[in-house]
Amino acid sequence: MTSGPRTPPLDLLGVGAGPFNLSLAALADGVPGLRGAFYEQRPAFHWHPGLLIEGATLQVPFLADLVSLIEPTSPWSYLNYVKIRRRLFPFYFAESFHIHRSEFDNYLRWVSTELPSTRFGHRVDTVAWDAGQGAFAVEFTRLGPDGEMSSSGLAHARNLALGVGTAPYVPEPLRALAQDAADLVCHSADYLGRRDRLLAARHITVVGSGQSGAEVLLDLLRSRPDGAEGLTWLARTPAFAPMEYSKIGLEQFTPDYTRYFHGLPQATRDRLLPRQWQLYKGVSGDTLGDIRDELYRRSLGGDWPDVTLTPGIEVTGAAVTDAGRVELSVEHGQQGARGRLTTDAVVLATGYRERPVDTLLAALDPYLVRDGAGRPEVDEAQRLVLAPEIAGSVFVQNAERHTHGVGAPDLGLAAWRSAVIVNALTGKETYPLPDRTAFTTFGLEGVSRDRRGAPRRSAGERLCLRPPARAARAHVSRRAVGPSGRRAVGLRPDWPVPRPGHRARRRLPTGP
Repeated sequence: MTSGPRTPPLDLLGVGAGPFNLSLAALADGVPGLRGAFYEQRPAFHWHPGLLIEGATLQVPFLADLVSLIEPTSPWSYLNYVKIRRRLFPFYFAESFHIHRSEFDNYLRWVSTELPSTRFGHRVDTVAWDAGQGAFAVEFTRLGPDGEMSSSGLAHARNLALGVGTAPYVPEPLRALAQDAADLVCHSADYLGRRDRLLAARHITVVGSGQSGAEVLLDLLRSRPDGAEGLTWLARTPAFAPMEYSKIGLEQFTPDYTRYFHGLPQATRDRLLPRQWQLYKGVSGDTLGDIRDELYRRSLGGDWPDVTLTPGIEVTGAAVTDAGRVELSVEHGQQGARGRLTTDAVVLATGYRERPVDTLLAALDPYLVRDGAGRPEVDEAQRLVLAPEIAGSVFVQNAERHTHGVGAPDLGLAAWRSAVIVNALTGKETYPLPDRTAFTTFGLEGVSRDRRGAPRRSAGERLCLRPPARAARAHVSRRAVGPSGRRAVGLRPDWPVPRPGHRARRRLPTGP
């Protein structure tokens, strides 16, 4: 790897400019001395364009924008966007806590074009550590509006933030069919672009029990004639279950729970995640209610609508028949029964998976610390745990569910996570973070730490059960490679580096 021009390295280079790195870019904007750039290979920002179904709303309140839960006075807040668009009073009288998804997409696109640090049409190809510069060497390609290669370049940055997002996931039994019969099978991520063709099909099957599957089914149902709906909805889950949306239940999407989850043994985390499917794979109760209401309306004449909803079904195979239809092999787990379903089109609402970055980080692979399953370790400050010879940090966003829990892809934690990263970059509390964010106390100890690191009981002096000595030693060992075990990456040598266990005193805000 060539060393490149001897220009001062950036303090932060973001790989990807999706919602989470946009949040980081927004909170980093205006921080004195922080030089950053965010490279995105797409020519422009678009947020799930295939699922911007008319009338669909966010599942989180509008305060879960890029900045508000950390810095509500930021110029990059959703409310400021509405104000600039001169729509503040219409929004006020709409009394909408959950805004339309298309409006959130408009807001994100506005931020992406106004932020000075975003670089669209820039594809990051490789990353390596340049010891001579004391920074990461980032090779990238400039792309034209149609994705064609324009030129190549080299940038240096002391720290990186990976926010490459997720990719649509197609289950193995359906992959060949999705590639060879693209006219018959599509992922829900491409739904709107294929909607007209789907509506022309006599029978459509939706596979997947989450919110996307429910929204696609509802949209198709509302668009089909009474008595000729021709729809089937299949799901592996034992029921079409509502997402956990109680106010106490939602506290599992707080920083408090994230810290608790991160402190658990890895084996416990791996066992826990699949059991929490209803926190992120369920369906909005309102959407389920809308589906039921629409089905009931269509039954008022006495006939049942031509719609089949069957949970507990796994699709084990698929093929195209001689007649050009799709034949799905299915299995019902509880009955132990197998069967076949013939349909004319399939929409796969089968979710997303983290995009692999192995090729991108190939040069850093020898320095990555991995867990027993071969996954990169991620510390509490969102950093990949690296060997000591790498002085910079690689932060990750939405690639740490195995270490930080179900909240990793949640928009409501975006601003908090970005603030954690900014504070780690600056080596000080640039953004004061709350000590407590939930009424629930996660774990048996019930003890938090004050700013000096001394034990502090909450109100009522709750009973504290001491964990076994073995578990306590394991926890200390794990923390030794966490944020307190790596030096803070300051932007200037004169900035103070926090001591392990020390947090800077909270500053009171002096103004907007």
